[in-house]
Amino acid sequence: MLIHTFHTSEDVPDRGPAAAAGPDAAVVIDVLRATTTIAWALQNGAEAVQAFADLDSLKTAAAAWPAPQRLTAGERGGARVEGFDLGNSPLAVTPERVAGKRIFMSTTNGTRSLDKVREVPLLLTACLPNRAAVAARLLERECQQVWIVGSGWEGSYSLEDTLAAGAVAQAAMDAAAASGTSVEAGNDEMVAALALWQQWRHDPEGCLRTASHGRRLISLGDHDADFRCCAAVDSLQIVPMQAEPGVLKAS
Repeated sequence: MLIHTFHTSEDVPDRGPAAAAGPDAAVVIDVLRATTTIAWALQNGAEAVQAFADLDSLKTAAAAWPAPQRLTAGERGGARVEGFDLGNSPLAVTPERVAGKRIFMSTTNGTRSLDKVREVPLLLTACLPNRAAVAARLLERECQQVWIVGSGWEGSYSLEDTLAAGAVAQAAMDAAAASGTSVEAGNDEMVAALALWQQWRHDPEGCLRTASHGRRLISLGDHDADFRCCAAVDSLQIVPMQAEPGVLKAS
């Protein structure tokens, strides 16, 4: 398995006209907080999370879904969009709130990355809580070329997403070594991500708080519980997987 990582959706190369020109799997990461929220929503019984790059498309699709079976989740600049049921906190997607419902979701960064790689044959989302489960799924599917795509912040580099990319890749390397399978870094960005994970693996929450987006969340109010949740490495076994374009379900 060869694993590449790209810091933002803007960095992802075009796949080309042939399937062979691109990866057989893609993993989207937005640690603070979209992919952590998606994992917890599905863990807590949401029927699916449907992702949108823009709010207008979300509103149109949500309006066509039965009202008792839907929730809207909108975040811009770290804050909940006015008029939406949810923002982008993994703490808000409790079983009582989300069980049996489809969540129509759009965030500042994460859902744009999902849109960028939606045509990849196997599309998963990862966060620190489910990084080992995602790595195991990639190995189980015998993926040969994997693109890990961070979400960044409005097109710029994101420290915490690179940390999680390194965490996923390291989990895959560790599991592969035990079975004699080869997993290698495919680009310099992946080598750097692995080094970042080694530096912060004993204090991932510290890295999240050091990151510019972490500091942005701190400036918006008390997000201590969000930080703890997003930094809880290997606390989930759920693997969100795209079941149809833009629609993520538990697997």
